[in-house]
Amino acid sequence: MDTSERGRAFIRAHEGNPLTAYLDPVGVPTIGVGFTNASKVATEMLGKIVPGKTKITAAQSDRIFAAMLDREYEPKINMPGAKQHEFDCGASVVWNLGGGAMNWQWAKLWRAGKKKESAAYLGSHYNTAAGRKLPGLVRRRKEEAKLLEHGIYAGIAEGVPREATPVNVGADPVVKEAQEILSAKGFNPGAIDGWMGPKTRDAIIAYQKAHPHLVNDGILGPATLSQLRRDAQAVKDAVGKGGGAVVGTGALSFVSGLPWGWIAAGVAVAAVAYFAWRYRDVIARRINTLRGKTVEV
Repeated sequence: MDTSERGRAFIRAHEGNPLTAYLDPVGVPTIGVGFTNASKVATEMLGKIVPGKTKITAAQSDRIFAAMLDREYEPKINMPGAKQHEFDCGASVVWNLGGGAMNWQWAKLWRAGKKKESAAYLGSHYNTAAGRKLPGLVRRRKEEAKLLEHGIYAGIAEGVPREATPVNVGADPVVKEAQEILSAKGFNPGAIDGWMGPKTRDAIIAYQKAHPHLVNDGILGPATLSQLRRDAQAVKDAVGKGGGAVVGTGALSFVSGLPWGWIAAGVAVAAVAYFAWRYRDVIARRINTLRGKTVEV
């Protein structure tokens, strides 16, 4: 069985289709419908994917997507006797989580004939990345569960680009999340109401202009949303992991009778260096913002 056109559209809607490479929330260079350097097919067709530099056309993206499904993902979907919508759900899951997901509990339940339990399990698990729960993954798992159990292909797909609308058409949780992060970073989106209005669009453009790897188009798509999430996580990591490393090492040195102050200082320097390397894109954005420098991608 092959992934249907509706199934491919479902995956695209969640992954998006940025034609300029960007960094996903955990720092993985990504382009198109979630193509990364981990894919042999993608690297054969594109070479190494480099954020801000690798660019493709929509037609190229479609060809790579089809080839990756055919060669790398569909062969791993172990769902004997699946209906089309069930197979399409499996395609979405393995596309996002990898072929190993077919050996996880949700798939075992499905193969045991417990399809309702399988959908419930899928809808409430597998929604973290790098140890943290991501709102987008929470929504995606719930929508995949609806597809699996009921054949419903609709949902709040966050890969669909959000463009400004002249009137408030209702709260969008993806837009609201972006507004909260923009506001915290000093880019005024107006009211935090989930409406992609003119003020939010202007704030997004200002953010994009200050950031490497982002196209300055005022559209809230996967690339900009991923970068906003990296910006937000950088603060948490700086406070939590960096401070924890210094305190923990200082305490260990103290009980061991070592000059804990020196060692703690060394760990602090190492933690700062690691943070600066891991979030160099976030730091670059901050420097560009302070200097008023516009980055053209």
